Amino acid sequence: MRLAWIVLLGTVGISAAQAPAAGKAWPVATPQSVGLDAKALASLDADIASRKYGNVDSMLVMRHGKIAYDKTYTHDYAKIYGTQAKEPGPLNPHDFGGPYNYFNPWWHPFYHGSDLHSMQSVTKSVTSAVIGVAVSRHEFPSLDTPVLKFFDEDKVANIDDRKRHMTIRNLITMTTGVKWEDGFPYSDPRNSAGIMEGSEDWVKYFIDQPMAEEPGAHFYYNDGAPEVLAYIFQKATGQDMEEYAAKNLFAPIGIERWFWKRTPLGLPDAEGGLYLERHDLARLMILFQHDGMWDGKQVVGAEWVKASLAPSITVNEKAGVKYGFLWWLYPYGKDDPRMTIAGSGFGGQEPIVIPAYDIVMIFTGWNILPGAGLRHRDAIDRVLAAVTDGKK
Repeated sequence: MRLAWIVLLGTVGISAAQAPAAGKAWPVATPQSVGLDAKALASLDADIASRKYGNVDSMLVMRHGKIAYDKTYTHDYAKIYGTQAKEPGPLNPHDFGGPYNYFNPWWHPFYHGSDLHSMQSVTKSVTSAVIGVAVSRHEFPSLDTPVLKFFDEDKVANIDDRKRHMTIRNLITMTTGVKWEDGFPYSDPRNSAGIMEGSEDWVKYFIDQPMAEEPGAHFYYNDGAPEVLAYIFQKATGQDMEEYAAKNLFAPIGIERWFWKRTPLGLPDAEGGLYLERHDLARLMILFQHDGMWDGKQVVGAEWVKASLAPSITVNEKAGVKYGFLWWLYPYGKDDPRMTIAGSGFGGQEPIVIPAYDIVMIFTGWNILPGAGLRHRDAIDRVLAAVTDGKK
């Protein structure tokens, strides 16, 4: 299975070495010139504009390193979420004017009125990439290192042998075994992520939780796990994760603008705090599409990329969805088990690579209450339906 996945990463078309430098725009092509049906993409565009999928903020489709379709959609979020922005609740736990009021239009979905869009849990995939850089530079410990090695056990609650068995690998594959209530919407006060974000010490909140099962047994989504990774990163390397990313990940691939929220105790919010412009998010996706190589330089080790994009655990057997190192892996389709590379962020953040077709697509949105939204399956199916030059 892993060998097949590695082979599928190879693509044709533009390479990361031909990508534009910082501040330069991606080349633009007509859909037809890169083997895409303009009418099919326009139909998806029309459905988005009609709000069939709720509040979608952007649609970017690239093929062979060229922009084939790029649209933005304007929504008055101050009006849409105006009432909720003034009421306390799980998505507005403490500071009405602060960065964790998800209804506050000064912070969400765009940072201070700019074009930097909240990535939410796509931040997790970027966190994985930063760790990958550090691993490739031999500056980060083995993934099989026990998590408790970085804590004073006398100050950790609910310790048992299962917690002692939890490793960094369990954090990065969402197989921690920690009891975590993720079966409720983020708008539900019982959701553990909301409780964590309303606390002062996010790392302590996670590490003090009781264990539900042996680590590694099952996938169970946990927003606290990446925050512990940020804590371990600082402990192990002596460096701040954002500062490290700025120098060793963002700069080499031409990302010059971003914002990264912090927890109350000052750690980078590694589970959902990053803001990026959509074309820069495409840079990160193309970097991983091309085995971590950019402009002739190995930014992330190829072995890390292969390992992090290989299925580590099954999320949904029926739908064929799997999970790597904080990356989502969705099948091309019902009868095509090849895997796309994807991030997934609350509200509708969907960066997706379809390697065999050399397609990169970025969707952003802000559907933060239960209701309509553009799913990964919708996005993949509709863009693949636009391919006109045959299957690979």
